[in-house]
Amino acid sequence: MSGSRKRVAILLDIDGTLIVSGGAGASSWRLAFDELYGIPADIGEFTDTGMTDPEVGRKTFEAVLGRKPSAEEFTKLLERRQHYLYDTVEESKQYRVLPGVKELLPRLLSEGYLLGLVTGNLEAAAHIKLHRARLNRFFSFGGYGSDSPDRSEVTRIALRRGAVVYGSELEPAQAIVVGDTPHDVEAAHAAGLACVGVASHNFDADQLRAAGADYVVESLAEQLTWL
Repeated sequence: MSGSRKRVAILLDIDGTLIVSGGAGASSWRLAFDELYGIPADIGEFTDTGMTDPEVGRKTFEAVLGRKPSAEEFTKLLERRQHYLYDTVEESKQYRVLPGVKELLPRLLSEGYLLGLVTGNLEAAAHIKLHRARLNRFFSFGGYGSDSPDRSEVTRIALRRGAVVYGSELEPAQAIVVGDTPHDVEAAHAAGLACVGVASHNFDADQLRAAGADYVVESLAEQLTWL
């Protein structure tokens, strides 16, 4: 194996792992549907936590309008959602950075790890959500929902982009995913990576263990035994 240690890259999810937007994401979808179709759609009724943004948009569109969106309609929906997201994130009273995150990220960088994102958010949406807490500065690459609707492929893409930054090939064993949902665990394993389940939001430790997480922590403030 190349590299002087096993772990080189750490791929972190955003929502429920680094931050909680306080409903800003759902609000932005609701505003977009309301503007375009007069329907303030609730994405929570039709989608699961951990889905990619394109999946969320399509499933919600089909549920509330009873048909699939045309390419033009879907493009416009995503643009309107992005438009509203900046404001809903900035205005969210429940937005917060989760415990341990602000201490952990600079520490990992100082220890020489590559930090990347692996998220179902569109790339622009990911950076909007991180911007409020000034967390963008810690990440040099990522895989996003705008790269693929398949979370496992998003993980593979993130690893390949990490290799570009690293300057040589990264094997799956040299990286680890950190996420808060069973979707994160399943996608990591499908891509050949281990996964740390963080019981910091919608799923508890037992649920993450049942999903097959290789390590489980209550929050990112815990000791990093998984490294």
